[in-house]
Amino acid sequence: MTSTYGDWLKQQRETAGLTQQQLADAAVMTRSHIAHIEAGRRIPSREDARRLDRALNTGNVLSSFLPVEDAAVADYFEAARLLEQQAVMIREFALSFVPGILQTERYARAVLSTSFPPTSEEECDRLVVTRLERAKILDDPVTPVVWALLDEAVLRRAVGGRDVMTEQIMHMVRLAERGRVRLYVLPFELGVHPLMQSMLTLMKFEDQPPVAYGEGLHMGKVHDTPAMVDRLEGIYDLALGDAMPLKESLALMRATAKDYGRHD
Repeated sequence: MTSTYGDWLKQQRETAGLTQQQLADAAVMTRSHIAHIEAGRRIPSREDARRLDRALNTGNVLSSFLPVEDAAVADYFEAARLLEQQAVMIREFALSFVPGILQTERYARAVLSTSFPPTSEEECDRLVVTRLERAKILDDPVTPVVWALLDEAVLRRAVGGRDVMTEQIMHMVRLAERGRVRLYVLPFELGVHPLMQSMLTLMKFEDQPPVAYGEGLHMGKVHDTPAMVDRLEGIYDLALGDAMPLKESLALMRATAKDYGRHD
């Protein structure tokens, strides 16, 4: 994201003689949120931009000239993608596919190439690049904290072939071995579990309430009402309690990767 928008906001704030905290109070926001916008790390929501315009008496400039990121994602996922970049903790549940931020390039390409209607090779390349860009949040050794709860089907479905799956599973294992993510598997033998209806992402932030994102076939929704988020967090915790512990989950993943390699 360019910092031009943030630089202009900072200039208008300083011209008005306001500190970040004073502007935050006037716009009903947090000081850290203002700081992130000014530094170019975040794009404000349209409602945030309208409140900033009112607080700074800048007409509708901040509302009208919100930056547009050239990211190739489904429209329904865009809000979740922006939140993902801001989260300090992300808890994923994956029903069929490896979570996007944990995907390797070849696995991502195999997933994205099966879309309907079919996409061009150029568009598929853009989608893969965006997915790999999302994974860069893991370059920071500490934040965000990432937990991934995987239905065993994620490991057993040979997306892209056995070689791709070996690479993908061992990529996740290595992330877990160095402590960057925590991985838990819900085994087939468990039978029915409370998260079988769709994938789920839970996100927590430094300076705003937690949100949840659920996704199905060509549809997705960000939930931010406290009651719904609490409910989804409870369902996640219930399923996590039935999952294999970290050590056993990693052992199953290594064994599955070895089995894929044995049949090459």
